[in-house]
Order: sequence, then C-alpha cells, then structure tokens
Amino acid sequence: MVGSTNAQGILRTPEKLFIDGQWVAPLSGGSLTVRSPATEEIFLTVAEAGVADIDRAVDAARRAFDAGPWPRMTPAERAPYLLAIADRLDARVAEIATIWPNEMGILHSIAAAFGGTIGGVYRYYAGLAESFAFEERFEAPPGGGDHAFISYEAVGVVGAIIPWNAPVNIMAYKVAPALLAGCTIVLKLSPEAPGTGVLLAEIAEEVGLPAGVLNVLTADREASERLVRHPDVDKIGFTGSSAVGRRIASICGERIARCTLELGGKSAAVILDDYDVELAARSLAGSACAMTGQICSSLTRYIVPRTKHDRFVDALKAEFEAVRVGDPFDPAVGMGPLAMARQRDKVEEMVQDAVRDGNILVSGGRRPAHLNRGYFFEPTIFAHVDNNDMIAREEVFGPVVTVIPADSDEQAVAIANDTIFGLNNSVFTDDPARGYAVARRLRSGTVGHNAWRSDMAIGFGGFKQSGIGREGGVDGLRAYLEAKTIIMDA
Repeated sequence: MVGSTNAQGILRTPEKLFIDGQWVAPLSGGSLTVRSPATEEIFLTVAEAGVADIDRAVDAARRAFDAGPWPRMTPAERAPYLLAIADRLDARVAEIATIWPNEMGILHSIAAAFGGTIGGVYRYYAGLAESFAFEERFEAPPGGGDHAFISYEAVGVVGAIIPWNAPVNIMAYKVAPALLAGCTIVLKLSPEAPGTGVLLAEIAEEVGLPAGVLNVLTADREASERLVRHPDVDKIGFTGSSAVGRRIASICGERIARCTLELGGKSAAVILDDYDVELAARSLAGSACAMTGQICSSLTRYIVPRTKHDRFVDALKAEFEAVRVGDPFDPAVGMGPLAMARQRDKVEEMVQDAVRDGNILVSGGRRPAHLNRGYFFEPTIFAHVDNNDMIAREEVFGPVVTVIPADSDEQAVAIANDTIFGLNNSVFTDDPARGYAVARRLRSGTVGHNAWRSDMAIGFGGFKQSGIGREGGVDGLRAYLEAKTIIMDA
C-alpha cells in the first residue's frame, strides 16, 4: 500500500513524555503502540503515562500557574508565542498529513488540507490579544464605589483531553485559547492517535514556552481519570463520546471543577419538498464518507418527504456505490478505513443488529471483499427507518446512514429534534427564508443550509447531551477565563 509507513524520522522523542519543559521517561516504563488502520502494521510507539506521571505533570502546571511568569504576562506578551507555534505548524504540515491518516484513516488529501489550516487557529487567538476586552470599566457603579472593573482572568490549570479522530484540529481549539488566557495545560493524548500531540510538544519546546505551561502525555483510562479527579486541575476541556462525557461531568460536579464538553451526535439532514433529491444525495454522500464517518457532527439521519423517499434512496445508493474504498494515501480513493479493529467491529455489530431488528439494508453493510487487511467498511444505507429504531438513535461513528420518511415540514422537524443529541443539523431547501425558519426550530448547536456544515472558527458545541459550552471563536476564549468584579473608591 502507498501509505504503509512508520513514524521514524517524523517525531524526535515519541518514547518520552513532555513534562515541565523536559522530555522524561514514564515512571512506569510503559509504552503504547499505534497500528496503521490501512495496513494493520505498527506505525508508532509512544511513552505511556501512568497515574504518577499525571501527578507530576499537574504539579508542573500548578507551579507554572501559581509562581511562573506565564499568567503574569499580558495577553499581548503571550501572543507572540502563539504566532511562533503557528509558523512551526505550517512548516510541518507534511508530517501532520502523514501521521493523521496512519492513526485514524483520514484521506491524505484531506489531512493535508486541514493540516494547513491549524496554524490559523493559533493566529486567530493571538489576534484576540488586541481585540478582546480583557478588562471592562464601569463608572459610578450602582452598588457603591467610584468605579468598577470586570477583569477576565485565566481559569487556572487546564486538563485538555483529546480524542483520536481529529486530534491536531481539536488540540488547537483547546490549547490556543487556553494559552492566550494565561492558563497552564496538561494535554492528555489518545492512545490511538498521539502523534500530532507529540509533534506539538516538540514545537512548544522549540518556541521556548516557559517550563510547565504545556505538558503533553499519552495515557489510557485509569491515568486519564486521575487527571479529571486531580484537585489541582481547575478545568477540564474534553472532546469525545457522550458516555465518557457524562462520567467526566459527574466527577467535575463532585468538586465543582469547570468543564467544557464537546460530545456525540446523531445529526439530521432535513430535506424539504422543494429541493432536488439527487443534488442532496450527492452532497450528503460526500460528507458521509469524510473521515469514514468518524466525525461527531456527521449528518447520519436523512429525513425526506415520503413521496421522494425512494428516489432519494436510489440516488444515494448510486453515489455510495461509486465511492472507492481503500488506501488513504491513494489519490483515487474516496474513503479510507476506520481507525481501529474495535471501531470496525462496533460498526459491523451495529449494522448486524439493525438488520436483525428488521431494518432495510439498501447498500453496503460489510467489509469490502477486495481488501483482506485493514479496518475497512463499506458506506452503508438503511431505508424506511423509523426514528425509534436503534440505528436511528445511537451514534455509530462510521459510514452508516439512515433514511427516514416524513409527511410534512412539521413532522420532519419533530423527528430531527427527537433525539438525546443536539450537535448539528442541516436543512435543504431552495428557499432561504423557509430554510432559516426551519433552522431556528432545530435544536442543535449548528444548523447548515444545503450542505453538511460546521465552523469552529465561529463557535462549535451542542445542545442536550451533545455537550456543555462552546469551542472556537470568542466563546472558545471565554471558556478559559473567569470574570472578576473589582469595585474601587476614587
């Protein structure tokens, strides 16, 4: 395969943890291996942090926050570090575009395109050093005093927990605003996709971030829970499944720790009766195969007028069956593998359960016959689905979609909202006013028009069990700040 490679020569120090500005061996001596999902060959081996390593990383971050220079700098003094990180990320896009497909199966072309945007996230937050009002002044406050201030100050030590599907992107929207705010960070990488986080640690060392400001390590569940429970961690920023998010929220609630949670979804595409179903099918097929469906905001429930259901399914089937599945480094391929064996097994099991439940499998639903290794799965369609069926209720996190008929706009909106999730939706219509009216009724953090859309540069997050808080944009900075009121005499 074109993509059969390893990480040798890409990363300098994957066998160590980055703590307190130093590359150190894990106290347990443990390591974790990552297998390329297209070849099943070992791509990368990294140091595994244990509970004791979490403790020393948190201690370093605590010292750096309580006694170090970073929180006492002005935002304008911190901004050049973010700009330097951006420049070095730009210089390493080729390495990012090699690591990412070898960890979770994203197409190399998409990884390269996304990788080229990551530096822009750090530049955006560096720009907020000048444009964001870190302090506001009020004259003659009604409660007494001559004048008052609201000062927006760093929340403290942040535990940032990163998933395996889009680590380099998700890291940026946690690390960049937290750094600008003056926080110190323990960045916990996923065991399945640690490579770009190690790369970021190398960059942090290169740009001279003060010791303890950014600590980077890879850990599994026990050590990760220690990070969430640690009394010296002021805030958790987590992206991942709703099940894990509920666990984190309960732990943070026990000690009133702050948390931002970006969780799962079961998002709907609401196709109104004035929209061309062939055009909708073409758009949705492309987005369904992006990152092999391993995107929390993917549109996976397609709600269509009953009179157009069969036409839409036929068009979607034709689009899906034209997708070439294979090596993510092959430019002719339209969809790569799932990230790991357990993810493929989960998707396969959910599809089999849906068939046993009586759902109509129209296309896909199995491993491609021509690929005898790698964690591949065909893009899959279920038709005439009832929204109460398991396959329409639970997040699959793979290239599996359901088509659900509706008899009116009102019923379509009700079906779209009938879910525990509320991350993303889209409405397809040629009438912008009608589309806007439907969008206002859809209960989700983002609503797109005539395509799958989300934009973390503006702001991203969910309603209901899809999360708490927002990432990206100005709200993404506010998530790492506390508001302090100061009332002064003349």
